[in-house]
Amino acid sequence: MASVTARKIDRIDTAPAFTERDALRLNNLFRGVPTVEMLRTVLAEQMVGEVAIVSSFGAESAVLLHLVASIDPSVPVIFLDTGKHFPETLAYRDELVARLGLTDLRIVTPDAETIAKRDETGLRWSYDPDGCCEIRKVIPLDKAMAGFDASITGRKAFQASTRNALPRFEVDAAGKLKINPLADWTKADLDAYFVEHDLPPHPLVAEGYLSIGCAPCTSKVKPGEDPRSGRWVGWDKTECGIHTPVADGDPDQPVF
Repeated sequence: MASVTARKIDRIDTAPAFTERDALRLNNLFRGVPTVEMLRTVLAEQMVGEVAIVSSFGAESAVLLHLVASIDPSVPVIFLDTGKHFPETLAYRDELVARLGLTDLRIVTPDAETIAKRDETGLRWSYDPDGCCEIRKVIPLDKAMAGFDASITGRKAFQASTRNALPRFEVDAAGKLKINPLADWTKADLDAYFVEHDLPPHPLVAEGYLSIGCAPCTSKVKPGEDPRSGRWVGWDKTECGIHTPVADGDPDQPVF
């Protein structure tokens, strides 16, 4: 009988790239480490693979973009152009990119065919904001992040009660790592950084817009309210779907 040579079967590893244990380990590793030092280590040593910044170029985005640009201005910056942004945001985006010397801005737009089928009038935001965010933000970002292992976000714990337990490192449902360098920064920290580095503010901040997203779903914030209270006013909605509310608890609880 002819001998049969064993054949090695290639298998696709479908396990998530990162697990909750990885996030806890990184939170423990960088506990108490200054933000700049943490970012520099993560980026310089490629500790988490291929990384991109996801930026809305909103009210406080200049701080995170400046921090990363001071370390490596070639880190890709993903901007979701939903077609619904304030014109001031688009102008601010271009101003910051030029001023900070960011060299890899990636403007991501929704699929035109999907928009034609699911939001022909452009008014889906008015009756189904979750569906609008899905086709204009969530799906396009999923595609844009296909080649990356981790994203850097500008979320802060003080922005809303749904973010008050925000850790520096977390894992999303797809097994990709999210890095939140400003998680423990206060509004005073951000204001001081703007002054120290002479960063230009978003032009709508002076008008009372403290968290800036798509124009139809962004309102001015009243004194004493959470900065994100001006988003999706009148709807039981706090996030666009890219991020999810963070459960209460100690995000940096050690692993034993």
